[in-house]
Amino acid sequence: MSAKHKDLEFQLEDMGGQPRTFKDFGEACALAVAVAASDGRPVNLDVLAWSRAAARAYGGEAGAEQYDGDPEASVFDRIVIRAESQGRIA
Repeated sequence: MSAKHKDLEFQLEDMGGQPRTFKDFGEACALAVAVAASDGRPVNLDVLAWSRAAARAYGGEAGAEQYDGDPEASVFDRIVIRAESQGRIA
């Protein structure tokens, strides 16, 4: 995803349980995978769209329509990231 908008953010908890907020989806995903791989727990990557335009940047016209349905939602979209070690492969 390359969507960027001033009102679009991506939030998750870091390895210490502290909330971290990113403007870049790739940076947020990198941390989410690192956290998930470190202890095996799933990580919630929350998409925060603070305006209709941000929702459109994230999800196109369908995203804008979804935003219209509940503009006060605290999380526009939640992506659950999991990383599972498969062990050594010979």
